[in-house]
This record gives sequence, structure tokens and C-alpha cells, in this order.
Amino acid sequence: MRSDGVHPMFAGAPLRGGMYESFYLRAVAPREPLGLWIRYTVHKRPGHSPRGSLWCTFFDATQGRPFQHKSTSDELTVPADGWIEIAGATLGPTHAEGSCGPASWSLSIEAPEPELRHLPRAWMYRAPLPRTKLTSPAPAARFGGTLTLASESPGQSPRTVDLDGWHGMVGHNWGAEHAERWIWLHGIGFDAEPGAWLDVAIGRVRVAGATTPWVANGALSLQGSRHPLGGLGKRGLLVAETPRHCRLSIPGADGLVLQAHIDAPVEAIAGWCYADPDGGAHDVANCSIASLALTVHRPDMPSRTLETKHGAAYELGMRERDHGVLIAPYPDG
Repeated sequence: MRSDGVHPMFAGAPLRGGMYESFYLRAVAPREPLGLWIRYTVHKRPGHSPRGSLWCTFFDATQGRPFQHKSTSDELTVPADGWIEIAGATLGPTHAEGSCGPASWSLSIEAPEPELRHLPRAWMYRAPLPRTKLTSPAPAARFGGTLTLASESPGQSPRTVDLDGWHGMVGHNWGAEHAERWIWLHGIGFDAEPGAWLDVAIGRVRVAGATTPWVANGALSLQGSRHPLGGLGKRGLLVAETPRHCRLSIPGADGLVLQAHIDAPVEAIAGWCYADPDGGAHDVANCSIASLALTVHRPDMPSRTLETKHGAAYELGMRERDHGVLIAPYPDG
């Protein structure tokens, strides 16, 4: 185990097995509808060596559809000062450097809060089930540095975006297969509570040929205190989801109930294809500048509502293809 507590899994993956792993960051501007989502991923089919991919998505609500690009390489390793390196692009606890097509980035990362481990028991990270494991090494991160997007039109200057003062998170997940259907929701930069954040994953999985009900795992941080959300067997979880909208009611510890309303403008949704090691695939819709309204109900105090106009990341992974989201022309695997 590394001193920072994050352990890249791909380096020790047996050749005969299949797996995937993803290190990712999302950053959002405090006052403008601008967002950045970068993934460093590993995909390994059974009996094959792992390959690495870089994914870069930049959201600008004033410019229409997000910028998307992906590149894949056999150059994959664990660097001495980081978690993952793909074709010279690195990500670690304090920095992210790299390039992907016309995009390049050099970012500093500050993590003032400790890691969030979504699964409630340590043994669940070692057991075969659940097949997807996830943590957030930095559930509330601060960023600096720049993103540069080279112009694809002759004579036009590249666009450089200054990320100083942006906030967001850094995440890590891995497993033998993706959930059958999932939602990932991260919220930060709430108007009335700047220090609050939400990080929750909700999934349905295939077990013995059947799909389970939704299960949520995550936390809400409010006034410096973390409130665990969901958990296996927790009653009262309600989910109504489409790529553009989501309504959630999530039970938490000590009688807390969180209600969430997410809205993603259709022109600000990035569509990707995620491959499973066994050859299957999901379509994924992600909007990292979504609006989010939370209502927090607690037995011991009045209800509170928190809102952010563009500070949420909302991701829906699904099997269907008739969702209306344009999928980027980059096959996974």
C-alpha cells in the first residue's frame, strides 16, 4: 500500500483475469459554467496485457457541445511519485500532467480532506463482491494550473483555461466488471454552504442472472461533518433517472434523508462508450456542469436546502442505446 493510501490495482493484475481501473478528476469553475473531466483508465481483457487510455472532456455552457477526445496506449506504468502514467501523462495525489489529442493539462491538486471510501466495510474491498470498488482520494479538491486546447482551425490561437481557484474531486474505481446500471453524483460549490460537498454512487448489479435493486453508497459533508449515505439493505432509496434529469431520495445515518434534483442541459452532456473486460459495453452520459438542489431532512433540526447552478457532476451508465445522447466516436477496450 502506498503512503497516500491509494493502491493502483492494474500493476498486480493476473494475466488470466480481466479488469478495469479508472483514476479521474473533475474540476469546476466557481462562477462560470466551465468544467473539466479527465480520466486515466486501464482496460484488460482476460489473457491479455492491460492497456491505458486518456480521456479529456471540457464543458463550456456558452459554447455548445463539450470538447471530447480519447487516446489509447500500451505505455502504462505506476510512476514513482504518482498513481498512474499513460504515454507520459501522469496523475498522482498532488498533480496531473498530460496530453490527449489537441488537449494538454498541467494541474496542481490540493486535498484538504481525507479520502472517502464509499463501501462501508474494509473487507468489501478485498472480497469478490461487489465487483466494482470505488473511493475518492480527494472528495473535495482544489485545483490550479492550466488546460490548453489547440485550435483545429488554421490561424486560430489555442485556448488556455486558467484553473486557479477551481474546485472538484479526484476519484478511483476498479473491478472485474462495471455495474449493470449506475449513477455517480458529485456536488460542490453550493451557494449557501461553500464548504459542503456530496459524493455518492448508486448501482444495480447482475447476480446469478438477475439485476438487483438500486444500492447507494457515499457521503454528504455538511458544516465539516460527514454523513454516510445509503448502504446495503438500507430502506427508502428512490431513484428516477434519465440522461438529462434525476430525482433521488437517499436514506442516511441517524435518520437523515437526502433528496436530490439534478438537471443536465442536453447540449452539455458528454456521451462515451465504456467497455467491460468480458466484451460487453455501456453507454455513459456525463454532465460535469449540472445543476443540483439538495434538501436535507434530519430528525433533530429543520430541513435545509442547498443549491448549485453548475457545480454538480452527474453520470448515468446504461445498456440502452435509445437515450438520445450523442456518443463520442472513440471505442473502448
